[in-house]
Amino acid sequence: MIIVAPVLLILLGATKILQADLLPDEKISLLPPVNFTIKVTGLAQVLLHWKPNPDQEQRNVNLEYQVKINAPKEDDYETGITESKCVTILHKGFSASVRTILQNDHSLLASSWVSAELHAPPGSPGTSIVNLTCTTNTTEDNYSHLRSYQVSLHCTWLVGTDAPEDTQYFLYYRYGSWTEECQEYSKDTLGRNIACWFPRTFILSKGRDWLAVLVNGSSKHSAIKPFDQLFALHAIDQINPPLNVTAEIEGTRLSIQWEKPVSAFPIHCFDYEVKIHNTRNGYLQIEKMMTNAFISIIDDLSKYDVQVRAAVSSMCREAGLWSEWSQPIYVGFSR
Repeated sequence: MIIVAPVLLILLGATKILQADLLPDEKISLLPPVNFTIKVTGLAQVLLHWKPNPDQEQRNVNLEYQVKINAPKEDDYETGITESKCVTILHKGFSASVRTILQNDHSLLASSWVSAELHAPPGSPGTSIVNLTCTTNTTEDNYSHLRSYQVSLHCTWLVGTDAPEDTQYFLYYRYGSWTEECQEYSKDTLGRNIACWFPRTFILSKGRDWLAVLVNGSSKHSAIKPFDQLFALHAIDQINPPLNVTAEIEGTRLSIQWEKPVSAFPIHCFDYEVKIHNTRNGYLQIEKMMTNAFISIIDDLSKYDVQVRAAVSSMCREAGLWSEWSQPIYVGFSR
């Protein structure tokens, strides 16, 4: 069972006053924000929050804030509000800093930094899972009037090298505001969960949000360290092969046609590869295209097997995985 508890650590930095010309004969002192906190709001998700310094001198200026993510991965950005959401792994801990800034035509004025930190969750070294991989796949949804397509999720992992034999692992995913716990596991010879299957999820077929996956565990002999990972959907979406592939030969003309895969993406969103194999001389021809038909000039004395595969075009989504090849179709000369 997962427990997501709010964790608040406040580390306030010392005030450092920087002065610079705001107007020809005016100066302004910037003070750091106060009450800077980091709160876990979901799987691989935190909320940074702070307040303006109550002692800040009030001028008719627009103060902003610079946020610096220190760990687990460095990042740096500016914002005009006093909170920021971050999607990030948390099993290594998380730390960030924020400061008040004022930009003018000549320079950037900045206060000192204030920082806050979430420590890495407890657990014995070597007990967390390793080699977590996940794939999604889209099927037609005949059971819902809300969506025409349904996305499944399959994840596998390896048991930690120092995990006790009685270790049991549990997987959760979050997509957007939805979080689910796995109910269908595959086990190793010791009965430990090593794979999870969600036949139906809240993942959107054409979604662009990060998929967050967490695997934690329990044992009578050791504290099991949790592990979380973020997945970009385009990188793990296993596209279905094209449908209804047909091939016909008229003289030396080979005509191949097919339909788009089962997918929420429309017909113009696919790239295709056609593979034509001459079984007599072993010659292999592979052609890439965006249409759902291809014509090739062939040797009418040979036999061929034809296959087609698909990928979502970069016009509609970041480049991802190719589908499996369609089942081979055999056409051509036979004795």
